[in-house]
Amino acid sequence: MAADEPRSKKKLSRDMIVASVCGAVVALMVGASYAAVPFYNWFCRTTGYGGTTQVAEKAPDHVLDRTLAIRFDSNVTPGLPWKFVPEQNEIHVRIGEVVTVNYKVVNQAAREITAQASYNVSPPQVGIYFNKINCFCFTEQTMKPGETREMAVVFYVDPAIVKDRDQDDLNTITLSYTFYRLPDAARPVAEVPDKSNKL
Repeated sequence: MAADEPRSKKKLSRDMIVASVCGAVVALMVGASYAAVPFYNWFCRTTGYGGTTQVAEKAPDHVLDRTLAIRFDSNVTPGLPWKFVPEQNEIHVRIGEVVTVNYKVVNQAAREITAQASYNVSPPQVGIYFNKINCFCFTEQTMKPGETREMAVVFYVDPAIVKDRDQDDLNTITLSYTFYRLPDAARPVAEVPDKSNKL
């Protein structure tokens, strides 16, 4: 009987170690899942991966003679009753030139709606050279019923693009936006009338 005690203590100790390791692995996996989204966003912004554009605070210090055609694509997801169109479908800009382009947005619904625009450029590998100084896509947009608004994006193409030999044949960049509806804020639930028969 006494010989069984050290054995059961060893088994209990081993079980505690296994349980601790499993708990640590679960905690690590949960932490990694929370860190994955901000890490992925940082990675995309840093590398331009998937056509993710860059955010700039100021204009470049020089403008080149080489020009590029910039096309503008606008979309709304199903269920968002907004009309969303660029005021110009295409413009020609010099590399390094700061440009402002406006989009017209109309809330065609009979109620206030909040939405935000996701964005990218194509070809995707030029995302690292496409810099936005200001953009309606940086923040949520809340529009009243029937409201019409002009929304601007201010951008430039980084002169560093000319040093990238892979971009020598580049003539056109497409900037694409998609507005998607954000969940409505908690609204009070309408009171359900009492349908019971009262004497």
